[in-house]
This record gives sequence, structure tokens and C-alpha cells, in this order.
Amino acid sequence: MKKYSIQSFIQETSQDDSKNGLFELEKDYILELNISNQSIMIKKGAMIAYDGNVKFEREGILSKGIGNLLKKAVSGEGTSMMSATGTGRIYVADLAKKIRVLYLENETINVNGNDILAHEESLQSDVKLMKSIAGIMGGGLFQASIKGTGHVAITTHGDPLTLLVKPGQPIYTDPNATVAWSGNLTPTFKTDISLKTFIGRGSGESFQMKFEGDGWVIVQPYEEVYGSES
Repeated sequence: MKKYSIQSFIQETSQDDSKNGLFELEKDYILELNISNQSIMIKKGAMIAYDGNVKFEREGILSKGIGNLLKKAVSGEGTSMMSATGTGRIYVADLAKKIRVLYLENETINVNGNDILAHEESLQSDVKLMKSIAGIMGGGLFQASIKGTGHVAITTHGDPLTLLVKPGQPIYTDPNATVAWSGNLTPTFKTDISLKTFIGRGSGESFQMKFEGDGWVIVQPYEEVYGSES
């Protein structure tokens, strides 16, 4: 077989049929969902291909919908989800961002709403707008509390870094680069006026998230502008 033949390309890039779990990473940037007479929640616009008998239905913001009031609170629509119901394989991706699958066992995690790719319908999601910086972040910043037992897939630009938060040793992060944090942590916001003046823009550098307590926070090597991709 020639190195650059079509057959060689197909063999190199074709899906792995041996993977048949509910959540399976086909590639670093592509997630395969194998559903059988069930429903899964997927970020709106993330489906890139599917087979089988699957019906897609748009939901409200995040999994159960919060209503028009929240949608109007920021420019755009925040993070909308759609339900996929039936039997088949669904392939999802989001702007070539890296995908990580987490399995929660009666646990809670907080995730930037823009970084949720998919989650099992059994997981409960409660979305909140971080009003403290709603007018600063180019559309606002949604925090989703995901809790229960089941799979959730999150996305990051590049490889994530997990920082451990220890008592008496707070961690400060750029809101644009913050992806997720442990369910027991509640961030506060710190304004660095001198840094804002120096940089000359209302960015995450001058408005920082402060995490205190005992837990962890995930950051990405990228400053994401929210509200511009809806």
C-alpha cells in the first residue's frame, strides 16, 4: 500500500469500531457518543456526524433551560444545549478544542458554560450568570454546576493545567482562561486597577477570579472571549 494512497489515508483516519462505550474519545478533538434508546445532552452546533436513528431537539440554556430572562441577560444566547435521543453513534466537536471526559460519582463540578461539550441526561445542571463581570467579559460568563453520577465532556484550548487550592493559599485566575473548578469552591472577583490601567483593556488580567479553600481549578493556555461564538 502506497504511503499517500487514499486507502492509506482512510485506514489512518477511520473510526475505531472497537470503542462502544457511551462516551468514547475517537481523537483528541472528537468525541463519539454511543446511545441505545436513550438521550444525551450535546452543545448546540457541536454535532459533526452521526449514524442510526437519532432525533435532535434544541433545549434552552444548558440542559434544562433557564428561560428567556437569562438569555437576555447577556449578548448572544450563552451556551445552548440540544438533546439527542434514539439509537446510534454521534460524533461531536467544538472548534478543534481538546476534549476531556470526566465521570462523576455523586459529585459536583463547576464548569464555564462555554466549555461543556456533552453530558448524560441524568446529571443535573444549574447555570448561573456571574453578574460581577457580566459587562466585562464580552457577553458575560456562565457558571454551570454539574452534579450527580454520569459522564460529562469538557473542552479546552490546548492542554489544561490543574492548580490545587489549599487553605490559606488562594489561587487567582484569568476568567477568560478558567475552565472548571471543584464543586466545593465559590470564586470571588478581584479587581486590579493598576493592572487595568497598564494594559488598557477590561480583560481577565485586571479582573481576576479568586479561589480559596481546599479544592482545584482548571485553566487553559488561551484567553477565550465569551459571547462571540453563539
